[in-house]
Amino acid sequence: MYGGRPVSLVPEHARTDVWPGHPQPLGARFRVGPDGTEGTNFALWAGGAEAVEICLFDDEGRETRRHLEELTHEIWHGFLPGVRPGQRYGYRVHGPWDPSAGARWNPAKLLLDPYARAVDGEFALPDAVYAHDRHHRPAERADTVRDDHDSAPHVPKGVVVHDADAWIDDRRPKTPWPDSVIYELHVRGFTMRHPGIPPELRGTYAGLGHPAAIEHLVQLGVTAVELLPVHQFAHEDHLLRRGLVNYWGYNSIGYFAPHASYSASGTRGQQVGEFKNMVRALHQAGIEVILDVVYNHTAEAGEGGPTLSLRGIANPGYYRLAENPRHYADYTGCGNTLHVVQPQVLRLITDSLRYWVQEMGVDGFRFDLAAALARSFHDVDMLSPFLAVIAQDPVLRRVKLIAEPWDVGDGGYQVGAFPPLWTEWNDRYRDTVRDYWRGALPDVRDLGYRLSGSSDLYAWGGRRPYASVNFITAHDGFTLRDLVSYERKHNEANGEENRDGTDDNRSWNCGAEGETEDPATNALRRRQLRNLLTTLLLSTGVPMLVAGDEFGRTQGGNNNGYCQDNETGWVDWSLPADPHWRPLLDLTRRLIRMRREHPVLRRRAFFSGRRQAPAGIRDLGWFTADGREMTGEDWHSPSRTVAMYLSGRDIPQRDAKGRPVTDVSFLVVLHAGEEPTDFPLPGPPWGSVYRLLLDTSRELQDAPPDSTHLGGTTLRVPERAVLLLRVEPTTPEIRAGA
Repeated sequence: MYGGRPVSLVPEHARTDVWPGHPQPLGARFRVGPDGTEGTNFALWAGGAEAVEICLFDDEGRETRRHLEELTHEIWHGFLPGVRPGQRYGYRVHGPWDPSAGARWNPAKLLLDPYARAVDGEFALPDAVYAHDRHHRPAERADTVRDDHDSAPHVPKGVVVHDADAWIDDRRPKTPWPDSVIYELHVRGFTMRHPGIPPELRGTYAGLGHPAAIEHLVQLGVTAVELLPVHQFAHEDHLLRRGLVNYWGYNSIGYFAPHASYSASGTRGQQVGEFKNMVRALHQAGIEVILDVVYNHTAEAGEGGPTLSLRGIANPGYYRLAENPRHYADYTGCGNTLHVVQPQVLRLITDSLRYWVQEMGVDGFRFDLAAALARSFHDVDMLSPFLAVIAQDPVLRRVKLIAEPWDVGDGGYQVGAFPPLWTEWNDRYRDTVRDYWRGALPDVRDLGYRLSGSSDLYAWGGRRPYASVNFITAHDGFTLRDLVSYERKHNEANGEENRDGTDDNRSWNCGAEGETEDPATNALRRRQLRNLLTTLLLSTGVPMLVAGDEFGRTQGGNNNGYCQDNETGWVDWSLPADPHWRPLLDLTRRLIRMRREHPVLRRRAFFSGRRQAPAGIRDLGWFTADGREMTGEDWHSPSRTVAMYLSGRDIPQRDAKGRPVTDVSFLVVLHAGEEPTDFPLPGPPWGSVYRLLLDTSRELQDAPPDSTHLGGTTLRVPERAVLLLRVEPTTPEIRAGA
């Protein structure tokens, strides 16, 4: 008996003594050992542990244990002859139980290998998965009392996976940053209701790789999908008790394993091949794959959380502990923070990143709460070990790196502070554009910076405008449709009495809270959606869309749908066929196509704002509502109308053969006022003739009959609208550039 559970007889394939094996590489690696014997080498870093058992499980769940006798530089290792791919396994790690010193070893708890490449089974969270007695009284001391119930029946197991050949790099799209349009989606939510995907593939990697899913992405014109977490994750106990799950997946526990429940083909290693096939299918369509990764914390939470992996392997080594090491330093709001300055933790993260690039084929990463990874000991440090290692790594410095540049600790807000190579989610862009279109900006200084690439944040250290990932919505918060339909969050279905989720929505419901049958209100809301999407896709920087925003997806006012694995969280694929929402999709496609066709809309360098020869106009011009060039005083004054002139003659860029890149010029007029206004079009040298290409006051964007306007004349601008006008070429060289 062990922990109250019988141990099975040793299977035939594991009766041979454990051979010494090798301490490198970490994890379970199937290989050919001495004398040509096939087997698996197991290696686990467990600093401070006293003993490590490798535990093998047969199909009936019977367990066989073997001690790893070899210890090299705190890595326990051994080679087990006959253990082949598909074998399920876990670890039991022995050591002292002394929570006051941060020591929480408990061999009754089966632990997931941090390097497991596949995971079979789901985490249930009964009392047995906690290394401490949750019911001990007084409750404030419960985490100090050890629980010896066996957790093996209640936790998933790692799976030995056959190593595949390295990824063939020459099939990657390798889209340059300035040309990128990112589309944030959830593997399950994007595919669950798609009528073109076979029912058995919905909610899976195979579903996302299906031609019906890819067709939408290609027709939309996005260049990359950013997948909400696909690392193996666990569901929190408080959600399971309410009949909910962690739908978004920001609760990682396996940094090498594709989340098993997104696999249509099986969970005994098949999920690895299925994920690779999905990536290949997207690459063949010219679409990159970016992973949203959560290396700042794990699903083990604080001292009251379950013991699933790292806590039971080497708690003081893997986690940042507080001054009282019984507790955790929490810069993430999730109970714990990985101790990234520790060499083995840094190695775990970088090994994981390289694995996903080299063997799984992904093209980049968005780092959740990246400021937590940049903390050296307490403060955020842009010379931290993590950032230094990434900068010099020959694999990782070549992929797309996106920071969520904040955490919840003191000094954690770091927008604009990450070094070159990194791009950032620019929440100042989000807030400014929302405020402008709801009429809450005190002046237009911030709007000017955000529309033109946020040079105030990123014009240093060689950074470029594409350091700014511009977004108006993300998975966290209202959808775009809800942003113009709700002023208050409606998160009652989350079971937290509407206390969860932000109260700072910067939204405007257009006069009625929630869905309404009023035609005028709905027409205004759709106009506001067109304004927001047009602003985003005409701004300098890298635009990010959220799946479904292009055709009016709603979450019913829920701004924190992290636990809504249902129709609230899934994309509604009936909307593209709805005559009310189809025009929004068509507009989004048109705007993305325009970005692709016009380099002036995706500049690789910041605007200078200086007058350029020979015409003597600026590469970026700003105009007031009365048609004057803006002065410093104008920037500090309230205004509901701003016009932005983008010169195609002055793009500081050359093509592959060294020839100057030129384009047509555009004038963008943004008017957030409640009444129409007259706007005098800038005359020569800015432009002699303007052609109206787009007017967001109109539901359908077919060309209006009066689309041509002379410079110096007055243009009637409808209320709450964006007008996009092209400056018609007037000289041979500019005409050739068009």
